Amino acid sequence: MNVRRLIPTTALAGAVALGLVSLSACAGTSDAADKGSSGKLDVVASFYPMQYLAEQIGGGHVAVDTLTKPGVEPHDLELKPRQIGELGEADVILYLKGIQPAVDDAIAQAGVENTVDAATLTKLEAHGTEVGHEHGTEEHSGEEHSDEEHAAEEAGHEGHDHGSEAGTDPHIWLDPVKYAEVAKGVGTALEKADPANAADYKENTDALVKKLGDLNTEFETGLKTTTTRTFITTHSAFGYLAERYGLEQEGITGIDPESEPSPARIKELQDIAEKDKVSTVFFETLASDKTAKTLAGDTGLKTDVLDPLEGITDKSKGDDYIEVMQSNLAALKKALGAK
Repeated sequence: MNVRRLIPTTALAGAVALGLVSLSACAGTSDAADKGSSGKLDVVASFYPMQYLAEQIGGGHVAVDTLTKPGVEPHDLELKPRQIGELGEADVILYLKGIQPAVDDAIAQAGVENTVDAATLTKLEAHGTEVGHEHGTEEHSGEEHSDEEHAAEEAGHEGHDHGSEAGTDPHIWLDPVKYAEVAKGVGTALEKADPANAADYKENTDALVKKLGDLNTEFETGLKTTTTRTFITTHSAFGYLAERYGLEQEGITGIDPESEPSPARIKELQDIAEKDKVSTVFFETLASDKTAKTLAGDTGLKTDVLDPLEGITDKSKGDDYIEVMQSNLAALKKALGAK
């Protein structure tokens, strides 16, 4: 199981206090965020999907620091007191509430004016993160939600823990359409924080949104006709992707890729694989492939990587978000029998 390490209260309070003192000391009279010694906007990103947005949209006007370093499983991140203190000195903080509880707590206490929660920039949904069928149908793609449903989703999100079996799904970046919505919000936030370079941020945002639109078209075209619509994965991170492109995600153990499936779940997946002509069991780059290989061995299936893009490492099949998503598409097309 992924273990969340709690930061001692005294260390957190002390470090945050230092950060806030530093922030007060460098506070200026301008409405725009003060820039660091580099002359660039200091942006802190919680993990890779936020880092990518900051770098693509900020371009040469920003200096981006990422709390989650390459190769670190984001949900297990343990912040050092120095990192917590430095949060208060950031001009802009980009994060996704619900993925990293320790980060959420530290950011809430840092008190940085330009703090952007990506979860507020698009609609979050519940994808049944408990083990079992997680259906995404073509009819659901782009489905509008009522105000009541959206309110319920937001309420569920507030208390969502990535390891829980309830609440909304935070993996919005794996849907290029939703990720583009988040990109627009991040662009607006950078324009507000640094009005002098607003035109550049808008231009960069538009360029990124176009790239994400092209990526969405690639997925729509590539997955339009397949032998099966079902895929099995250790990490149930692909609910938005499945819904967008009319697929069905079957998680081996739910949202925790490290836990062991029950014998009953193994039997259920064997039946699903046979019924739905599943050929491949997917695992991810930042977690063990033991469970996927065990299931594949028991069912005579192949294994392959479907990357949840929580970090880029030397094991990643691509150097950035777009390239890894294209690798994911190639893997899905092969596994699903795309025609």
